[in-house]
Amino acid sequence: MTRPMVVTGLGIAVVTGLALAMWLATRESGAPPVGLPQEYGTTMPGTKQPMEMPVPTQHGQTEHARPEMSDAGGNRITIAPERLQTIGVKFQEAARRPLDKVIRTVGHVEIDERLVGRVNLKFEGWIEDLRVSAIGDRVEKDQVLFTIYSPDLVATQEEYLLALQSYRELGKIEFPEVSRGAKDLLEATRRRLQLWDIKENHVQDLERTGTVLRTLPIHSPVPGTVIRMEARAGTFVTPGTELYFIADLSRIWILADIYEYELPFIKKGQGATVTLSYDPNAKLHGHVIFIYPTLDPKTRTAKVRFELDNPGEKLKPGMYANVELKVPLGTRLVVPRDAIIESGERQLLFTHHGGGQLEWRNVMLGARAGDWVEVTEGIKEGDHVVTGANFLIDSESQLKASVGSMTGMH
Repeated sequence: MTRPMVVTGLGIAVVTGLALAMWLATRESGAPPVGLPQEYGTTMPGTKQPMEMPVPTQHGQTEHARPEMSDAGGNRITIAPERLQTIGVKFQEAARRPLDKVIRTVGHVEIDERLVGRVNLKFEGWIEDLRVSAIGDRVEKDQVLFTIYSPDLVATQEEYLLALQSYRELGKIEFPEVSRGAKDLLEATRRRLQLWDIKENHVQDLERTGTVLRTLPIHSPVPGTVIRMEARAGTFVTPGTELYFIADLSRIWILADIYEYELPFIKKGQGATVTLSYDPNAKLHGHVIFIYPTLDPKTRTAKVRFELDNPGEKLKPGMYANVELKVPLGTRLVVPRDAIIESGERQLLFTHHGGGQLEWRNVMLGARAGDWVEVTEGIKEGDHVVTGANFLIDSESQLKASVGSMTGMH
């Protein structure tokens, strides 16, 4: 005795999906689905009768979902509206809307290399009075960092005073060669002091007082914070030694990695929002100032440099920061991402024509942004697109396995 079959709501959805998927496969190949019995009403090659597939109802009976060819050449299948509601099919109109692509990445905080100063001496000597003595100290432009005693510097001051005296005595005599020689000697000695970065006001004080200074002060070239220092009181230093590295942290850089496929959306001058992991409520705003010309072959990313103000020096060199760019793509025809069915090299979606008529279409996709996908070909504005029926097309392996278990159902 045959036991009656009870089909649940989930069974209805699976059977409907399988019927629709098998019909799609039949439309493409021109042959009946593998494993489907002849008594199911499959149209044989060369016939003109439409294919009819039984769809079980909740009471164990069957009704037929009849696919048909639309006037536009699309492929349609008709399912009772109450059946669509039962299996949870949802629709949404394809519409034109402003599309923004959001790119998120993580960046590394760096010092703005245009706002740094390095203190190096061009003569040797001994540091005596150390005025700025710790890393992290803030300094102003032209602030005295330390004083230095240098025998070469003392000798040059003495030479300058002698040259100045000679010029004052011989510069106005009637012999032009003597006058010019005194002037040339004075200018050569002054130039030597300038090449050693001795400030002009010290040279003027030397001329005014006529007193050779035993030590001379060395000044900061930029305002900022001391990042590194090697200066110590009493230390003998030689030319080329970097005694201070000073950086202005009121404006900083962020270096971020952007994937290869996202680079076409990045332009110089583009704005960006920067947040910190330890303070997500604080938002800083910067902009792209440079896109590096090379790509990392391992990560397939390129470096992009962002510049932004750093009030309160909240961003510190070495920190990580979250960077977000919102790229406006203009107004485009879009559908929800859930409406797209990826099928190998093709993309499909279903449209609803009313009365339970569904049509699948091949579409060409454009930009993807968040939950939206641009459709460049295949539908038009106002089409009702199925957004909640992706489960109707299951994976090929699951379909074949399920078809085999359905061959005995009537």
